[in-house]
Amino acid sequence: MKSFNPYTPSRRFITVEDFSWLTKKSPEKSLTVSLKKKGGRNNTGEVMVRHQGGGHKRRYRLVDFKRDKLDMVAKVIALEYDPNRSARLALLQYLDGEKRYILQPEGLKVGDKISSGPQSEITLGNCLPLANMPEGTVLHNIELYPGRGGVLVRSAGASAQLMAKEGDYANIKMPSGEIRLISVRCLATIGQVGNIDHENVVLGNAGRSRHMGIRPTVRGTAMNSVDHPHGGGRGRSKGNNQPQSPWGQPAKGYKTRSNKVWDWLILTRRQNAVSTQASA
Repeated sequence: MKSFNPYTPSRRFITVEDFSWLTKKSPEKSLTVSLKKKGGRNNTGEVMVRHQGGGHKRRYRLVDFKRDKLDMVAKVIALEYDPNRSARLALLQYLDGEKRYILQPEGLKVGDKISSGPQSEITLGNCLPLANMPEGTVLHNIELYPGRGGVLVRSAGASAQLMAKEGDYANIKMPSGEIRLISVRCLATIGQVGNIDHENVVLGNAGRSRHMGIRPTVRGTAMNSVDHPHGGGRGRSKGNNQPQSPWGQPAKGYKTRSNKVWDWLILTRRQNAVSTQASA
């Protein structure tokens, strides 16, 4: 992390990640595609996600979340920045010459060799089924369904842990504290996602947020009553309303999850895990 002398008010708190350890500045051209901005709008032009828009133009890096090139050794030839995610990327080159991006695990360096498949060793960066891993292994990029590709634990500094295996399912402890069942046939990558210091970054000023494509957030109490349940009134007032969204949905503790088909896969919910740790 880099900090600065406070030669302006915003510079007093701004922190920037140190990119000196990255080995390649421009991306692998064959592994990038154009990325069209949507500004949070759907196909009819209606805003579905607020606070999105603008920002610097980006190219999307095609990341190999499936790790389906089995039983072939790959060498790490570069470590790169990706503007589309908080994690860093490692560029692999396989023995047949093919290149692929993967999420860079913490500790993976240029020159290291990794592989995928059931016969792979239990070492950093290798990808193999949960059935072939010992209990206690630290994981990331975990599949929910065999063959789908990793969808869980992909952000910077995140890691899960293999707690136990019973029959066709493994108990995985997620970064949130939730413990859930995942098929032992699902693939996962060994190690913790790199760029651990990402959570300590302080943007520091509005311009830096806009550069990242984040538009401003306006308080409900600053709006008119026609625009928000907290709006209007003489002076600053919530109007005796509970905290809620512009559309009237409660903002504190209101449960919206309705997918009960897969509830049996969740052994310990994250709220319960947090309350248990707090009482301890």
